[in-house]
Amino acid sequence: MVESAVAPAFNVVAFAGSLRRGSYNRALLREAKELAPPTLHIVIHELDAIPLYNGDLEAAGAPPSVVQLRDAVRQSDALLIATPEYNHGVPGVLKNTIDWLSRPPRDNALNGKVAALIGASPGMTGTARGQAQLRQALGATNTYVLLQPEVLVARAPEKFDVDGRLTDQATRDVLATFLQRFIDLIALHVRAEARITA
Repeated sequence: MVESAVAPAFNVVAFAGSLRRGSYNRALLREAKELAPPTLHIVIHELDAIPLYNGDLEAAGAPPSVVQLRDAVRQSDALLIATPEYNHGVPGVLKNTIDWLSRPPRDNALNGKVAALIGASPGMTGTARGQAQLRQALGATNTYVLLQPEVLVARAPEKFDVDGRLTDQATRDVLATFLQRFIDLIALHVRAEARITA
């Protein structure tokens, strides 16, 4: 009797770098969660309670909201980050979260993690510059970021309906392909880590 191979399920922590209730990037995360195959379990975390990074605050003990997010990231297989683009760069909310997750330097929650970036914007570049800046920051934390395909949703108001649903089929198709490549990268990383620890 031949046993069928069952693909492992990967746990993914997701968050958007926007606090706005009607954020296109939060909507994009919800669509990613809906489109994800069963092998990708995406849990969306909100960043509202993450305070501004302050070394004095950290020295007194990281706030509970930070500890909770750090623990979730440590226990996950990967990260999915949706970033807006503010003034050609990463929004402060998101950079602040990365700064908290990067501490302490030698034992941070991002070290060795796999991550994937997506983004939506009313503009024409679809967060390309914001994502590039975020890749640079994640390079400093030894985080492995999926390179292709890029999900750069330009002219977002034309692609989401009033309820925040992604209605543009071409974008949905790109997002579905992206999620499969994300699974492939996570699986590759997990196998590599298993060989190292074997």
